[in-house]
Amino acid sequence: MGIIRDAFDLILPKNCSICGRFPDADGKIPYSVPEGFHICFDCLSQIVPQPSENRFFPCLSEPYEGDPLPGLVLYIPFAYRGIFARAVPRIKFHSQPQIAEFMGTLLGNMMQKDGIRGDLIVPVPLSSSRYKERGYNQADLIASKAAEVTNIAYIPDLIRRVKDTMRQTQITDNGMRSMNVNGAFEVDDKYDIEGVSVLLVDDVATTGHTLHEASLSLMRAGASKVVCIALCGNRAVLNAESF
Repeated sequence: MGIIRDAFDLILPKNCSICGRFPDADGKIPYSVPEGFHICFDCLSQIVPQPSENRFFPCLSEPYEGDPLPGLVLYIPFAYRGIFARAVPRIKFHSQPQIAEFMGTLLGNMMQKDGIRGDLIVPVPLSSSRYKERGYNQADLIASKAAEVTNIAYIPDLIRRVKDTMRQTQITDNGMRSMNVNGAFEVDDKYDIEGVSVLLVDDVATTGHTLHEASLSLMRAGASKVVCIALCGNRAVLNAESF
């Protein structure tokens, strides 16, 4: 079957993994980066980072008095629009893990550019039910590639999700979002992270409650510092999340 597939690949044009379009009339062939992933020039041209002043934010979109982590930082190099608004749903709902790997490489390059460093990179864990539906954790795929690029140690199972939560995108009330993920995470006690600086990675940042709660579990386990990282989001204006 591999020989037949390779023969068809030579004859037939490859469609872009993100927008689905075929090469244009000029015969432009999409780039192929991870195996099975192809990207056209139109999509490639939309990979533009946010201005440097729009990449760092408070983790919570609505900070509150008494927050146990008031200085928690969220780094978002790309805006959730254009190619990223198309790519994330394809990763999550259309079985396209290779897109996540490509995005993880982009994220790692941006982290290097902006000097984002730590002792460990860890992904936000997915609930067991959602993992069964999807077959993979998109944050894991993104974070692992970012770790390869930055040469930072990677521990995919450092944090466990111990509470099966609703999708945050299904909840519109900010307070309910916080309650939904309250107590949802814990650090696996087989790891000693006393005094360790952790980079916590997710695919998209909305209100920041999921990253905030996972960061609390890390700090309670002894981490010296946590920096939250999302591939993309919409924080150019406070509380402007549109997804």
